[in-house]
Amino acid sequence: MILKYGGVLTHAGRKQAEELGRYFRNNIYPGEGTGLLRLHSTYRHDLKIYSSDEGRVQMSAAGFAKGLLDLEGPLTPILVSLVSKDSSMLDGLDNASSEMEEAKARLNEIVTFPARIVHSNGSSECPWMTDGGGLPSNASELLPKLVTLTKKVTEQVRLLAKNEDEELTETNSYDVIPPYDQAKALGKTNIDIDRIAAGLPCGSEGFLLMYARWKKLERDLYNERKERFDITQIPDVYDSCKYDLLHNAHLNLEGLDELFKVSQLLADGVIPNEYGINPKQRLKIGSKIARRLLGKVLIDLRNTREEAISVAELKCNEDQQSTFKKSEKEDTNYQLKLPIKNDDMRRISTASDKSMDQDDDDDKEMKYRLDPKYANVRTPGRHVRTRLYFTSESHIHSLVNVLRYCNLDESLQGEDSLVCQSALERLYKTKELDYMSYIVLRMFENTEVALEDPKRFRIEMTFSRGADLSPLEKNGNEATSLHQEHTLPIMGPERLQEVGSYPTLEKMEMMFRPFAMPAEDFPPPSIPVGFSGYFSKSAAVIERLVNLWPFHKHDKHASANGK
Repeated sequence: MILKYGGVLTHAGRKQAEELGRYFRNNIYPGEGTGLLRLHSTYRHDLKIYSSDEGRVQMSAAGFAKGLLDLEGPLTPILVSLVSKDSSMLDGLDNASSEMEEAKARLNEIVTFPARIVHSNGSSECPWMTDGGGLPSNASELLPKLVTLTKKVTEQVRLLAKNEDEELTETNSYDVIPPYDQAKALGKTNIDIDRIAAGLPCGSEGFLLMYARWKKLERDLYNERKERFDITQIPDVYDSCKYDLLHNAHLNLEGLDELFKVSQLLADGVIPNEYGINPKQRLKIGSKIARRLLGKVLIDLRNTREEAISVAELKCNEDQQSTFKKSEKEDTNYQLKLPIKNDDMRRISTASDKSMDQDDDDDKEMKYRLDPKYANVRTPGRHVRTRLYFTSESHIHSLVNVLRYCNLDESLQGEDSLVCQSALERLYKTKELDYMSYIVLRMFENTEVALEDPKRFRIEMTFSRGADLSPLEKNGNEATSLHQEHTLPIMGPERLQEVGSYPTLEKMEMMFRPFAMPAEDFPPPSIPVGFSGYFSKSAAVIERLVNLWPFHKHDKHASANGK
């Protein structure tokens, strides 16, 4: 039986998720801060939230939704009502498992036997093109130091766990200690000050569990019998260090600060290279992991464009009808200026009354639409579509790699990258994608150009590395937040294009197409037994998505097979 360790969202994670949701509401959507809430309350905000299967990811999605929509109450009802689980799209690395194992084997060779490696394809201007780019030059020397410091910290935690175990044995009454209540732990939003004051680990973790965590890392990091390092454990050592510096600094573990610095140097090189040791390999692995997600993103963008075009065409027809009516009225006014007899005047007056009656009928039809006077809406025609996807670090790495390296594919030779040169440099220097890292694709419509013009729809891409600050950086407001709430601030969004330069939706579709799952390959939605009537419209929705897909393959055999 293999049990996954972890998965419980901390109080800090809940706070950060809600704060990021509030930030999105006030900054990501154009207009005033309350604009999104007004759109949502008047049914003009089309929102859907998807999450992977991990509990902490789902709770993060619920926390974000709470902040975004200014909701109240616990997260569980929000999770149930707003967040849809899509494990096939947002979970698992099975599609690229062999390629990732190959990358890790090559990475292990680069780290442990640097003298044998001949770097290639790199340059001073594009260091990210080098095999194993980002690894510290003295990585092989840092590994033994990492093992020594890990043992030192583990031994201290062992003594704390031993003392706790001895105290429990002496009292011989385990009933005095309240049992671990997962539901209560999941509902915690504040730090347990009493536990910290008593010198216990933060949250629901005891010393025995904390020791098990560190002992496992010590054992897996270095096999003394075989004298072999396992570099895949470096990210886990780094995560444990950062967690304890953030939540358990009051335990004053000696050597933890130094272990964090060493593990961070190694992790900054190892983590990005686990998804490919060079750009072409990263593109291949990224496209396999995020293939379904990329396809869904293209469907989202395509549907939004189709909806915007439909609205624009409807408005154009209404304007034409309004112009036609205005022209009719002008003709009538012109005729009234001519010398006419009384009988003619009565006939014209009657016709005019009928025309006004007709206008009144049109106004009566308008009463079923949203009235700005009563809804306090400035822009009644405004409509926003939002799709949120919450997933693991592996998917974020994969999506970033496809964004910046998709032009390296053979079918796209000669195309510029979707990401500008300065952003490529920043992404190369961004080694860690921490909690609440995000990528935002926003599509804007320029109504001043023709509907068929590719420049009518443009894409703005921004990126954030999340709560990517060292817990050792204790200066000013960050020190206060770290000490009082155990949280680190989430980095603001960074542009991935030069100012004033945006790819069109047409180019985005062209660049993503080789790596995205086609719409016709999306499996039909599963209908729970006993609820077929409730979900009866799902098949029609999927069919509509397929028909809207611009790259739909008109294959008679596929149609005959029902694909």
